[in-house]
Amino acid sequence: MQRVQSSDEVTDFESEIVRRDGSRLWISESVRVVRARRNVLIVEHRLGFIMANAGVDQSNVGPADGSSRALLLPENPDRSAETLRDGLAAASGIDLAVVINDSFGRAWRQGTAGVAIGVAGFPGLVDLRGQPDLFGRKMEASIIGFADEVAAAASLVMGQADEATPVVLLRGLRWSAPASTAASIIRPANEDLFR
Repeated sequence: MQRVQSSDEVTDFESEIVRRDGSRLWISESVRVVRARRNVLIVEHRLGFIMANAGVDQSNVGPADGSSRALLLPENPDRSAETLRDGLAAASGIDLAVVINDSFGRAWRQGTAGVAIGVAGFPGLVDLRGQPDLFGRKMEASIIGFADEVAAAASLVMGQADEATPVVLLRGLRWSAPASTAASIIRPANEDLFR
């Protein structure tokens, strides 16, 4: 725990840094192209995320031997979150939760926001349907993207540029829903109104 809190970088944790070699890198991370425009591809990533450029990111990745490098998403972000959770719990003796986030653009909105790509130890979603609202009306459609809200809050602290804050410790957050994964957040294709 002390190492994570005092370090200004996290390295060698299941994400793969590769050389950018044209289409092979994009294709290897994508299931299908959703939209293509100049300088951007919106794809369905192999993990089910709909995202720009297949999650291939050159931000905050230094060059090696004069060549450009890119960072891919973890092979299995939920497993990575669980591994981190187990290691941090063993080192600290504290039952904790972990979210791994990334910056995503959002359809019909400008800018990026942090979203959960890996979750362990807390809910990805909190279903409030059937519960009363502030005025006693039964909620019929409220399912909270709990892990995404945590990821967005953490992203504000972590920053998107040269802040060098890869880890955020959040205390005092409470929930009553069962733990789940980031994979559970992805809308099933049969519920997707835009396919």
